[in-house]
Amino acid sequence: MKFYQLKYFLAFILLWAALVVLSPLSASQILDYVLYSFLGVLGAIFANSTGAGGGVIFIPMFNQLAFSELQALATSFAIQCCGMTAGALTWYHHYKSEKTELKLWQGFKRIIAITSVASVAGILAVYAFAVESPASLHYSFSWFSLAIGVFIVASVFLIKPHRERSQLYFYDYIALALIGLFGGVITAWLSVGVGELLAIYLIIRRFDINMAVAAAVIVSAITVWSAIWQYTLVDFQVFWQVVIFAGPGAVLGGIFAKTLVTHLSATRLKLFFATWLLVIGIVGI
Repeated sequence: MKFYQLKYFLAFILLWAALVVLSPLSASQILDYVLYSFLGVLGAIFANSTGAGGGVIFIPMFNQLAFSELQALATSFAIQCCGMTAGALTWYHHYKSEKTELKLWQGFKRIIAITSVASVAGILAVYAFAVESPASLHYSFSWFSLAIGVFIVASVFLIKPHRERSQLYFYDYIALALIGLFGGVITAWLSVGVGELLAIYLIIRRFDINMAVAAAVIVSAITVWSAIWQYTLVDFQVFWQVVIFAGPGAVLGGIFAKTLVTHLSATRLKLFFATWLLVIGIVGI
């Protein structure tokens, strides 16, 4: 870690500590909630190294802690606003500093723009028209995770290796818009969805794995920010005691996740992602 990076890191830790000290929590409550910092780090590392939302870690945990569905969704969105934003900025800096001239990343901005606009439209439509999930959060999340996990494993073993693509075609734009729209709806219901669907599509289309993850992370970050107002300004449901610890932890995890991705092969990354989804899907069902 370079000196200027160390200074920023120490400043962040001091601000975090000051936030905790100034909160109305007692010393015993702080000890009870401090473990959520590690949950935030873990969730953000997983989310920002695979393109999935941090909800794939947070929602199963909140279900075990007997949060209401609204509390689970709201708290997951709030933590992701911290972790996914940190990851998005880190990935975008990686793109600007190293990938702008790389042919394999030439469609990066267009992918993000199209999918993000459609995703925000989808998530806002759910809130505007009060479109309810077809099942409870627990079962919807479990089945979604299981389906995505199976799909990824199948792609690893059934899709033959091929030279990576760089060009977007007309049908890709249509697919990205649909992924964003339906992914936004699913994200409104589960706090995850659009990032997973986008990453899977780009991987199946054989785009660069790092570009796929980076695009999914940035789209997920934009999407969760478009949703958080529903659980703060409209109907406050955020369990802030958890967010005050898990949120800053998620920031750290979001910053360090990119390093993990760049040291894993595409196959290992996909199998790592799929294994977790299969586990939480099977356990939940």
